[in-house]
Formats: sequence, C-alpha cells, structure tokens
Amino acid sequence: MTVELLPASVAAFGLAVLSAVAGFGGGVLLLPVFTALFGLRAAVPMLTLTQLAGNGSRAWFNRAELRRPMIGWFALGAVPCAVAGGLLLARAPLAPLKVVLGVFLIGVVVWRRLPRAQRRPPSERAFAAVGAASGLGSALLGSVGPLTAPFFLAAGLTRAAYIGTEAASALTLHLTKIVTYGAGDLLTSRVVLYGLVLTPATLAGTWTGKKIVGRISDRVFVVLVEAGLLVAGVLFLTGF
Repeated sequence: MTVELLPASVAAFGLAVLSAVAGFGGGVLLLPVFTALFGLRAAVPMLTLTQLAGNGSRAWFNRAELRRPMIGWFALGAVPCAVAGGLLLARAPLAPLKVVLGVFLIGVVVWRRLPRAQRRPPSERAFAAVGAASGLGSALLGSVGPLTAPFFLAAGLTRAAYIGTEAASALTLHLTKIVTYGAGDLLTSRVVLYGLVLTPATLAGTWTGKKIVGRISDRVFVVLVEAGLLVAGVLFLTGF
C-alpha cells in the first residue's frame, strides 16, 4: 500500500497545482498514473474521489466569483448523464470516445486562434448541453475537464471566476458519479481508503495553485489553458 501511495500522492499534489492554475488538467494526467498503479476499473472511481477534494476546494477558494446560474444549468445536464455513464462504465468501449475527445480539444484551440468575426458567447442555458456531454464523458473516462474549458472561456470567464465556476460545476457531476459507482459495486473499500489517503495531497496542491494563479495576467492564463487543451488532446489521441 505504501509503495503505491507514495508516487500517487506526489502525482496528486503536482497535478492539483496544475488544476488550480489552469482550471483543469489534473484529472486527465492523473488517470494514467492511477491506472498504472491500481488498474483502470479502480482508477476511475479513485480519481473521482480525489477530484471531489480538488474541485470542492477550488470552488471554495474562489467562491466570491462563482457564476451560480451557470452552475445550475450545467448540473441540469450533467447529473442524469453522469448516472448513465457510471452505469455503462463496466462495459463501454472507451477507445473511440477518447479519439473523438482528442480531436475535439485540438480543433478547439485551432478554431480559437483563427481570425474571425465577433461571436456571441454561449448563454447560461447552453451549459445544460455542456454539462450533459461532460457528465457522460467524465463517468466513462474519469475526467474530461478539458472538454468544458472552451465553453467557460467563450463565456468570458477568466482566472478566479473561471476556476471556481468550472470546479463547482464539476463537483455536481463527481458527486453523482460517486453515488452511481457505489450502486454499480465499483466503489470498493480499497478505492475509498486510497481516495481518502490521497485527499490531503490534493488539498495542498490546490492551495498552492491558488497562490500562483493570482499573480498571472488574464492573457497568460488563457495561453496556459490552451496549452493544457493541446496536451490533453494529444494524451487522448495516444491512448492515455
């Protein structure tokens, strides 16, 4: 147990820092680490437990900037689709979905960089559809935080507003996933124990990242998020 938890704790801390700065990325990069250490079927619910700690703390640290109506619409789509994805986890073909997500994320960054006329930002109600896609994908793949990032950016959110609102939105679907995994016998005592043990490292990483993000400009923040989208897209395409 100790041998497995040491590298897992180090990875959880470092990637919680990344998530606190960019608003996402930790889950996508942490999944292959957990898979190598614990196996895929245990890694996905275990990752969800650490994400509860990470997203909950990011939402709390940035609570003054939350866009609450947006969170509500996101949850409306995310909760039922997270239930459906959690029930499908044991037998769903994950490889094709990862390829689609990888292409989408890289394409979004390219699209954002193309010269274009002024476009209307997505409405708050549109986040019900964003939540639905995120809920299904997250339940199957453990984390699809990069999938939602372009929409929160397009809505004009940056830094504390972006990080807090995205985290609070993700929190609704992670809570739903935990309940669903439990109903599907994926939430074993080993998974719960390891998830709890890794929580302090996740909280410490989130606190550290919060200190960093307050010192960078909006422009640098957006560049960091787009770089994270590209990395996540490549990871999905290469099978991680």
